[in-house]
Amino acid sequence: MKNKNIKFILKRVLLVAIAIYVVYTFLSQQKSLNMYNADAKRYMEQIAQEEEKKEELNQTKANINSKDYIEEIARDKLNMYLPNEKVYIDINK
Repeated sequence: MKNKNIKFILKRVLLVAIAIYVVYTFLSQQKSLNMYNADAKRYMEQIAQEEEKKEELNQTKANINSKDYIEEIARDKLNMYLPNEKVYIDINK
């Protein structure tokens, strides 16, 4: 009779230990899965941003030899102007 009670108690303890292990494993895997999903979302956003940059660069590449683009760069970056063009400088800056 006492031997049966000990076996019964050991089986219960073993089942509880297994249940605790299963729940712990499930929760840790769920935490890892959530972390991986967040990483995947962040990477997809980065890919979208880089695709936009790529499109802008392709547009620039297509227009790089156009007269308007060359004139814009000469004005903005090199401070060059067309002959007989009046340039006004704001001295209040």
